[in-house]
Amino acid sequence: MHPNAFIHLPNLRDRLTPPDRSELRVTPEVMAFWDERARSLGRTPDWRLTDRQIEESRCALVGELDPGRDVWIFSYGSLMWDPGFHFEEVRLAELDGFQRRFSFRSSVGRGSPERPALMLSLERCAGMCTGLAFRILGSIADVETAIIWRREMVRGSYRPLLQPARTPQGEITSIVFGPNPDHADHVGQLPLADTARIIASASGVLGSNRQYLEQLAAQLEGLQIEDPYVTALLAQVRTL
Repeated sequence: MHPNAFIHLPNLRDRLTPPDRSELRVTPEVMAFWDERARSLGRTPDWRLTDRQIEESRCALVGELDPGRDVWIFSYGSLMWDPGFHFEEVRLAELDGFQRRFSFRSSVGRGSPERPALMLSLERCAGMCTGLAFRILGSIADVETAIIWRREMVRGSYRPLLQPARTPQGEITSIVFGPNPDHADHVGQLPLADTARIIASASGVLGSNRQYLEQLAAQLEGLQIEDPYVTALLAQVRTL
């Protein structure tokens, strides 16, 4: 990581898990551990996409970028506090036409088959989503984007896109893990009360659904990012 990676956001340095301490730096060894844990829980081998499917998805999108060029990753959820990859620079970033929503079911991670969680995605709608954009050096982009793809595309719940984003330092083109409405676990935007009820009760091997929401809200507050949906959802969950 470059010493000046946090030049635009110096207060973020202490609010981010370093990649070498992240449990979500998904190397092939970590993926093998996840597979073993899935087997121990009685899941079938198709609990996730195959390594080949994940890599084909990565190559299809990253192949649209100029070889050797730096790569930007837009983050709006857990990547904002635990990216798990090495980067050279981080900026605040605004993405038009999308907003955060807890819009897909998950029976792994922070949920279970008996009580699935709701995990964060983006949904296309008016307005914008403010998050972070991380710049990865072109010389390590293949390795680091593979780390990200194993994490984000493990079940194919997202649809990776190249999208323009605004930053205080200028416009960029970033990789965005957007919504995949064709996925079986995609539920779209549920009523706030229903979303809160599910989040308040679900938990899994990575912790509770509520803890995830609280981490998200805390990081947004620390970055002075306003998201009325997250604020209202957390207030509702805290009443349950």
